[in-house]
Amino acid sequence: MAQCVQSVQELIPDSFVPCVAALCSEEAERLTRLNHLSFAELLKPFSRLTSEVHMRDPNNQLHIIKNLKIAVSNIITQPPQPGAIRKLLNDVVSGSQPAEGLVANVITAGDYDLNISATTPWFESYRETFLQSMPASDHEFLNHYLACMLVASSSEAEPVEQFSKLSQEQHQIQHNSDYSYPKWFIPNTLKYYVLLHDVSSGDEQRAESIYEEMKQKYGTQGCYLLKINSRTSNRASDEQIPDPWSQYLQKNSIQNQESYEDGPGTITSNKNSDNNLLSLDGLDNEVKDGLPNNFRAHPLQLDSSSDPSNSIDGPDHVKSTSLLHETKKANTGIIHGACLTLTDHDRIRQFIQEFTFRGLLPHIEKTIRQLNDQLISRKGLSRSLFSATKKWFSGSKVPEKGINELKNTSGLLYPPEAPELQIRKMADLCFLVQHYDLAYSCYHTAKKDFLNDQAMLYAAGALEMAAVSAFLHPGAPRPYPAHYMDTAIQTYRDICKNMVLAERCVLLSAEILKSQSKYSEAAALLIRLTSEDSDLRSALLLEQAAHCFINMKSPMVRKYAFHMILAGHRFSKAGQKKHALRCYCQAMQVYKGKGWSLAEDHINFTIGRQSYTLRQLDNAVSAFRHILINESKQSAAQQGSFLREYLYVYKNVSQLSPDGPLPQLPLPYINSSATRVFFGHDRRPADGEKQAATHISLDQEYDYESSQQWRELEEQVVALVNKGVIPSNFHPTQYCLNSYSDNSRFPLAVVEEPITVEMAFRNPLKVPLLLTDLSLLWKFQPKDFSGKNNEVKELVISKPEMIGAEVISEFLINSEESKVARLKLFPHHIGELHILGVVYNLGTIQGSTTIDGIGALPGCHAGNHCLSMTVRGRQDLEIQGPRLNNTKEEKTSIKYGPDRRLDPIITEEMPLLEVFFIHFPTGLLCGEIRKAYVEFVNVSKCPLTGLKVVSKRPEFFTFGGNTAVLTPLSPSASENCSAYKTVVTDSTSVCAALTSSASSVDFGIGTGSQPEVIPVPLPDTVLLPGASVQLPMWLRGPDEEGVHEINFLFYYESVKRQPKIRHRILRHTAVVCTSRSLNVRATACRSNSLEDEEGRGGNMLVFVDVENVNTSEAGVKEFHIVQVSSSSKHWKLQKSVNLSENKDAKLASREKGKFCFKAVRSATQSSEKYTFADIIFGNEQIISSASPCADFFYRSLSFELKKPPAQPSVQTEKQSVEDAVRLIQKCSEVDLNIVVLWKAYVVEDSKQLILEGQHHVILRAIGKEAFSYPQKQEPPEMELLKFFRPENTTVSSRPSVEQLSNLIKASLHYPESFNHPFHQKSLCLVPVTLLLSNCSKADVDVIVDLRHKTTSPEALEIHGSFTWLGQTQYKLQLKSEEIHTLQLKACFVHTGVYNLGTPRVFAKLSDQDTVFETSQQNSMPALIIINNV
Repeated sequence: MAQCVQSVQELIPDSFVPCVAALCSEEAERLTRLNHLSFAELLKPFSRLTSEVHMRDPNNQLHIIKNLKIAVSNIITQPPQPGAIRKLLNDVVSGSQPAEGLVANVITAGDYDLNISATTPWFESYRETFLQSMPASDHEFLNHYLACMLVASSSEAEPVEQFSKLSQEQHQIQHNSDYSYPKWFIPNTLKYYVLLHDVSSGDEQRAESIYEEMKQKYGTQGCYLLKINSRTSNRASDEQIPDPWSQYLQKNSIQNQESYEDGPGTITSNKNSDNNLLSLDGLDNEVKDGLPNNFRAHPLQLDSSSDPSNSIDGPDHVKSTSLLHETKKANTGIIHGACLTLTDHDRIRQFIQEFTFRGLLPHIEKTIRQLNDQLISRKGLSRSLFSATKKWFSGSKVPEKGINELKNTSGLLYPPEAPELQIRKMADLCFLVQHYDLAYSCYHTAKKDFLNDQAMLYAAGALEMAAVSAFLHPGAPRPYPAHYMDTAIQTYRDICKNMVLAERCVLLSAEILKSQSKYSEAAALLIRLTSEDSDLRSALLLEQAAHCFINMKSPMVRKYAFHMILAGHRFSKAGQKKHALRCYCQAMQVYKGKGWSLAEDHINFTIGRQSYTLRQLDNAVSAFRHILINESKQSAAQQGSFLREYLYVYKNVSQLSPDGPLPQLPLPYINSSATRVFFGHDRRPADGEKQAATHISLDQEYDYESSQQWRELEEQVVALVNKGVIPSNFHPTQYCLNSYSDNSRFPLAVVEEPITVEMAFRNPLKVPLLLTDLSLLWKFQPKDFSGKNNEVKELVISKPEMIGAEVISEFLINSEESKVARLKLFPHHIGELHILGVVYNLGTIQGSTTIDGIGALPGCHAGNHCLSMTVRGRQDLEIQGPRLNNTKEEKTSIKYGPDRRLDPIITEEMPLLEVFFIHFPTGLLCGEIRKAYVEFVNVSKCPLTGLKVVSKRPEFFTFGGNTAVLTPLSPSASENCSAYKTVVTDSTSVCAALTSSASSVDFGIGTGSQPEVIPVPLPDTVLLPGASVQLPMWLRGPDEEGVHEINFLFYYESVKRQPKIRHRILRHTAVVCTSRSLNVRATACRSNSLEDEEGRGGNMLVFVDVENVNTSEAGVKEFHIVQVSSSSKHWKLQKSVNLSENKDAKLASREKGKFCFKAVRSATQSSEKYTFADIIFGNEQIISSASPCADFFYRSLSFELKKPPAQPSVQTEKQSVEDAVRLIQKCSEVDLNIVVLWKAYVVEDSKQLILEGQHHVILRAIGKEAFSYPQKQEPPEMELLKFFRPENTTVSSRPSVEQLSNLIKASLHYPESFNHPFHQKSLCLVPVTLLLSNCSKADVDVIVDLRHKTTSPEALEIHGSFTWLGQTQYKLQLKSEEIHTLQLKACFVHTGVYNLGTPRVFAKLSDQDTVFETSQQNSMPALIIINNV
């Protein structure tokens, strides 16, 4: 139990005090009324004696009484009605609330820190009032009247006569059978005569003489002259006299209704109980009819419900309201005791002392002696005889019953003079005067008698008081018999069905147990008495039980909380809203944050409801808010009702302050960090063949790799524009800001271009939420960034002419759904914008948990309720920036950087480009050339310039050459709408090559520039506002098959330089799917033929293999090779060495064609220009040096050149070795590029289409095969690990065998067949010329060795053996590019086919030591046929 002001040793004696009745004449009542008090009230503050009192017990021992208090009350002849008592108790409890500034105790139990009010004054007030207002009953005498004060005034005509009248009246009330109430202790009640004298107006002489007369008549011990009203009430303002009455009157008065503001119902019941209360205290200033002082019964019109907030609609209502207001008015200004001085106070105190010493205590002492004598005489009789005579003589006794029946009734009813009752009387008297030892033995004796008689009610009373006496006995020889109390409580409750007495027992016993620190037993006792018949009692007892649990040695926190909840529930049922709320709040401390979500929800819901009833709307809102924002485990229906309740409360709150700031709404959740901000217009949809650039939109997912690629592209173009250096203040353009982007700087937005904010909403509930009129909340500061006038204008919160805002009229989020909303702002002025949050009406949809689509909305919105249940509120967007982790300080502490994505700076107008692609293909063959168009539109009000496009795949597209001559016209310029520039040729010049030349500069592939950045050839380099330009664009399918994503970044600037934004970009990602077409491979080898038409330097054979690898999904019937062109600075194709007769080169599926061409050195050796040579297989020449053929050729070339050259191995020997190596390498180099142009015939939808394309092969070295398609790298084979150190790590730089073999070119010239008459001459000699040519630019030493024989047996079988005649070894030195001939002779002995290719040629550079053998170039055997003639 909670701490109390009084200890139990003070509480019990104060609860059971001698009762004295007061009967006043009208005149006496009038005198006290001048002080706004009745006579009984006048005495109340002085009713405790200030000194100890002595009396003698029956054994003549002196007994001391401390702190004796007497209770004086006006006689009331009607017992108080239970309803009135209930009402009074209810008001006492509701009137006592915890003090405002009360500091609560903090109790730490386990991991709980609880704020708990240590005292419960409402419980103490309740207990006091309850014990005082207990009606007197027949089985006990503690609150029966022991004496009666008869009060008359000295100003009456015949005061003595008046006393006689009063005395008769008292006698009549006590002894007349009409009056069953009040109860009197013994028949001869002590009468004490009091003469009231009004000092200020009365005659003092007369009063004294009357008093003398009274003393003569009643004896000095039996009367008293009390002088009051020493001052007139109009002097009240002069001096302040203390008012000791207010605290007593306040407690029991029901006029302090301030705490009750629940509506008219209460007021009505107040009026009813008002009179009733008067009937309790005998204070009536209105009616005196019939018998004086018999206040008529006041019918209680209390409702059947105990809840005072029930409203009563009746004719009574208006009257009662006004009555209450009058009473209130009257009560507020009342000063009690206004006519009394401090001397009067002392006189009253003296009067009480006199009365107690002279009158009451002697009377009690005498009565105890009498009763004791009776008992002693009774003890002399035999017990059995006594009980026998009792049966005969006690006529009014109920006949004996069987024990079972007895148990079910309250037992016997004794007549007033029954001996058992006399014992009880004596015990009660002893108890009242604090003689607990004697009281205990009497109670104990009485208890036995009552139990013998099965008089259960009487027995219970005796048990109860015996236990209390035993506890209070100062020597305490015996322990507190708690089992007595338990039996008494059980008897009262179960047998006698008297809850009031049971409750008193429990209140006393619990206090006693608490004083002994037996909290567990006390709690059990309190809980046992909670029942359905009284909510208020149950609530108070449960609350005290909860306090018992928390006050234990090891506090039981959860039990405390649980019982607090139960108490709160019962308080609520009893109409004690404030107490209910307090209990729930105290319990909430325990349940909060422990994962007991359903319990938390229940408590919060109740707190919300109670707070709402008490008009504590903010508390209600926050409680309901908690239910909604914690991840609720409630059912959908429950959540729906929570939400409706919340909205209802919120609506009321907002109506109280309609102009106040918008409240923060808890739903739906906003994931602030997922907020994305997009600057710019939405992308236009594709329009027929026109397809807009993909650019950036909110529909695209963020991808780190691609964002890095875009950033690199932008850096490339910015570096190019700024002469190769990226400016220090460059930041990549960000059109879409999200949690991955760099948001540390204020983003830049352009005036008149919309800003879209995407918010991620989540509905945690199982009921749908409907947001209406959803828009962004922002503030704006207009500024001028040009720096001319720097004054700061005022902040603008909502001016549509500055910033336009989009409003979404309805936004539905289904149960547990996450959904994004996109809201736009339209800035019309430059300045600083801050997006603060969103503002919307929150509502729900009635009567449906899920809604399919939006169909249900319009109808629902028409429904009145749906509209009414919405509240307007806001949610702020607060985004936490990234955690800082750079400096040591930042690493050791937790610091976050700023996130400024919601604070854009609105800058001046900028040009805005839109790009459309027309006829842009999605599927191509590898190498296929297709012509499309690009349209550039300036949709802003500013001109744009400096348009460039940058891509990682420049070999994919071209805008054509720089000069109009090179670029073909529109597609219709040639047959079949070819994308190429063509010229019709006559069919005669079939195999000869047609040559032309072109410079790479014409095609934008300069030497130093970046090939990825391509300027867009705008007509005047400027695109004016509103203007549009269409340019052709050729595309070539990439060489690998598959899906290709190709990124284009368009860069442009404003003609007028802007301080904030230098350039803008537009992105486009093209997705192209390529399928296989042709594979081209080529090799070059030295021709051995002697005829060197083009002079020195030799010529080559070029073999080109073309394979159709197309799988027929694309519907390609066949490929025609229409032309093979070469492009080189040094070589050109001369003619086709026709291998097959058919002129048309067709390749059906999976066919392979082989072409052989003769290549010669070109005459013009230019460092800049490339020579193009075309060998035509059709009847139309494609000019390979024009767009787009040359573009793509140059693009592929530059792409090849960009690959890093193979690093030469580590150099250890002298520089000369390197030079030698370089010279040797150069011999085998050729730079001949082959372009194979083809057409493919495709059948699609029964139409024949002709596709065309080109493949490039770059020949770098002689004898090395080159491919048009990228080669797959074979993974290296796994090697075993070697666990030893290699001896020599240095690798000498040596040219490879292949390269050395190309140093000297050797060829044999001889007749193909030779006729010799062997019968004439047995030896046949054939002259053979050996031609040696030096391919390098250095001097070479050559050794020719003819002694070599073919060793392999197969060779011998095939070719017979022969011998060289003459010198067998030659040593020569060949100068740079020198050609030398040796005349040799071969000797044959018989006919046959011989291979002459046996000479071995060794070569070394003159200034080097190492000698290398050159391999025989003529890999084909030099066969000679020797015939016999």
